[in-house]
Amino acid sequence: MFSYFNGYFSNDLAIDLGTANTLIWLRGHGIVLNEPSVVAIRQEGGPNGKKVIQQVGLAAKQMLGPHAGQYHRHPPDERRRDRRLHRHRTDAQAVHPPCAQIQHLHPSPRIVICVPCGSTQVERRAIRESAYGAGARRVELIEEPMAAAIGADLPVEDATGSMVVDIGGGTTEVGVISLGGAVYSGSVRVGGDKFDDAIINYIRRNYGMLIGETTAELIKKQIGSAFPGSEVREMEVNGRNLAEGVPRSFTISSNEILEALTDPLNSIVSAVKTALEQTPPELGADIASKGMVLTGGGALLRDLDRLLMEETGLPVVIADDPLTCVVRGSGKALESMDKYSNIFTTD
Repeated sequence: MFSYFNGYFSNDLAIDLGTANTLIWLRGHGIVLNEPSVVAIRQEGGPNGKKVIQQVGLAAKQMLGPHAGQYHRHPPDERRRDRRLHRHRTDAQAVHPPCAQIQHLHPSPRIVICVPCGSTQVERRAIRESAYGAGARRVELIEEPMAAAIGADLPVEDATGSMVVDIGGGTTEVGVISLGGAVYSGSVRVGGDKFDDAIINYIRRNYGMLIGETTAELIKKQIGSAFPGSEVREMEVNGRNLAEGVPRSFTISSNEILEALTDPLNSIVSAVKTALEQTPPELGADIASKGMVLTGGGALLRDLDRLLMEETGLPVVIADDPLTCVVRGSGKALESMDKYSNIFTTD
């Protein structure tokens, strides 16, 4: 994966270890890697046998559907749910091979790694140790809301308040930033994956059909919406009938997907309202005039900005290229470490 980096003179890295995707920014070259944070593992010798890692990234995601009986998915959330340090370190290297491959880069790079604002000290220490163990000479951690704000070109160092809502695959991070620090930061475990799960459960409950994660994600992208629209879109879906056990096709509408997404969307709205309630009045006035900025892949859900606008009464702006906003912000922080020295975490 990193063999083509060896000829670069400057190899400092910024890494976004996202639940859905892992992105790597290389100094002087921009984003050089954007792949799913998935590893396909085959169990040999029964349930207690040896785990063999077969594929990582896009190749792993593509093989999980047709080979679901042979391989199982191992996303980052499984790593985070286990608080034991040795398990965390092993899985961090399996799910995110860039950390395990840094030793191939010469000279040893400086690395900035994004972490959720709700991550524990144990998790942050494990990430640092994995990077140092792989050959990094300096490792800095930056919280996702701060990185997203920098990537969205918000004035994080000014005395005004800026609000960013980063909706990733596994979590939604909400941050209010002023004078280079987080006045408020909060995290809820709701994101794009929860949207997919909600669609799968809705179809199972109302249609008696079983669909996979890939199909649910496709439905979300094509006809998913966070707010009722004047146009009702429809999509034909293939799945397995649970009663008959055979494949069947059916048609589902955007209004039904909106109903399916009600609970996770309400969780995101609640997180945003909580952040506004905890924001000092002076900074709240700045946010009321400038609005909030949406980043992350979840920001691409149709009319999510309109939903938040209706619920809060504030202007809502979707950042340019929201999918890469966090890693681009981390790259900017890496390029100006002296300028942004106070934004890195000390845990």
